[in-house]
Amino acid sequence: MKARQLRRLLRTKPVVLVGGAHDALSAKLIEEAGYDAVWASSFGISAATKCLPDANVLTMTEALESVKGMNGAVRIPVIADCDNGYGNVHNVIRMVREYEMAGIAGISIEDNPFPKKCSLYPGERPELVDRDEMAGRISAAKATQRSKDFVVIARTEALIAGLGMEEALGRARAYEDAGADAILIHSRKHTPDEIREFAARWKSRTPLVVVPTKYPSVKLPQLKRMGIKVVIHANQALRASVTAMKDVLGAMRRSGSLATVEPRVTPLSEVFRLVGQPVLESNDERFIQKYKQAPSAVITAAGFERSIWPLNSDRPKASLEVRGKSILEHQVDTLRRAGVQRIAVVTGYKSERISAPGIVKYRNPDYARTGMVHSLLTAAQETRDKFLHLYGDVLIDEAVVQKLLRSKRDITIVVHTARRRGASNPKPQPDWVRTAGDEHGEWVTAIGHHLRPGEYNGEYIGLALFSKKGASLLRSAYLKAARSKKFPYHNASCLKDVQMTDVLQEIVDRGEKVHVVRIASGWFDIETFEDYRRAWRELAV
Repeated sequence: MKARQLRRLLRTKPVVLVGGAHDALSAKLIEEAGYDAVWASSFGISAATKCLPDANVLTMTEALESVKGMNGAVRIPVIADCDNGYGNVHNVIRMVREYEMAGIAGISIEDNPFPKKCSLYPGERPELVDRDEMAGRISAAKATQRSKDFVVIARTEALIAGLGMEEALGRARAYEDAGADAILIHSRKHTPDEIREFAARWKSRTPLVVVPTKYPSVKLPQLKRMGIKVVIHANQALRASVTAMKDVLGAMRRSGSLATVEPRVTPLSEVFRLVGQPVLESNDERFIQKYKQAPSAVITAAGFERSIWPLNSDRPKASLEVRGKSILEHQVDTLRRAGVQRIAVVTGYKSERISAPGIVKYRNPDYARTGMVHSLLTAAQETRDKFLHLYGDVLIDEAVVQKLLRSKRDITIVVHTARRRGASNPKPQPDWVRTAGDEHGEWVTAIGHHLRPGEYNGEYIGLALFSKKGASLLRSAYLKAARSKKFPYHNASCLKDVQMTDVLQEIVDRGEKVHVVRIASGWFDIETFEDYRRAWRELAV
């Protein structure tokens, strides 16, 4: 907790050096310059965020938003300049709750009335609230804080108001008695003489805080010898930025060129570093890119299959229920358990009946005149990069998907080793596969329902993974058929008949490798009534 850090600094460091910030970026620069803590200057916040005077024109919540930004930008404690507490004790109570909840290490409250004016404004000789009222503010703040480490600094403007040293000391003792953790004694003399006298007469262990804006020649060792514990460089960063901006803007306006000031301005790379761009890139790699390594999935469920009529008379096959969920919902659940989060479904027949939580839908309006590959490529946005393709009637185990996702190849298909179907349940057009392989893997040499017994050693189950290059190969192979309209195209006699196996064979014939992940179980498809009954019998609940 940063309040504990601040307490430790007050306990252990001879002098705690605090830099005045006006926004989150200046707070970051203060931290990098080696300051122990940040002073969230009300003067700086009013000027930098609203271009307004330091006169309680900003509300407490407006000031707090700026202080939160500073606190979030740094690891060191932030002390907030809270003026007069924004009103009476009721305002102080709310202010302490809000600032402490925001993780601010400490606050400073002064004995100016509400509304205040900056004590350094020329000619200002403020009238102060009486010491009992200010002591009440301090007492309210200490009674409200929840953490014993939260620091409340009481600031007296008695010397600036011309009330004399005795009044300043009397007020400081009253504020200490009310519970203040430190006393900020303010002066606008051009020498530190008032501060030296006050410190010499301060016979308490409660630490003293100074803001040497008006006596800038004083050095830290001098202040340390006086017994000052905390030194605040309150507004120099803001004033330096005004000087630099005026200089650069004027030079650019006069020359009409950015080149004249480029050597004098901070490189963009340094700004990127300060605002955390490298961390953003690291988090992008750690979380977003890692997440994106899981491809999107496209399920093609556009077609109408007569083989299962009349089950699909009022809905597409993907919407048929199996044990309380549709086929599609089972597929979506499996893919998500395997780590695939973005899932697109290409619809066509009875498109309005397709639904599942969180899916993206694409519609192939020409589903009756085109085949599965055309439907797949309808989801163009999903198939430009790495993606997984699944037939809309195939149920698979999570382990099968995970095994496929481990492939680093451009195109990988899942092939089942054993022939599952007997003569009593033949598949209309099995996607047979013949493969070859060596110690580096296995790949397709031929694929399609034209293969005869003895010519194949597996069956394509309708699940494939394509890299970005693989997706490009797929599109190219299909467009050859779609554009030339030269048929037959492998096993297809027309464009409507072009199946995934035809396109995969075209890719193989071009000399590209289609790799294989081989399984012995963990899937079944639903093409017939018997398949549907089997799904009800065998699918795990």
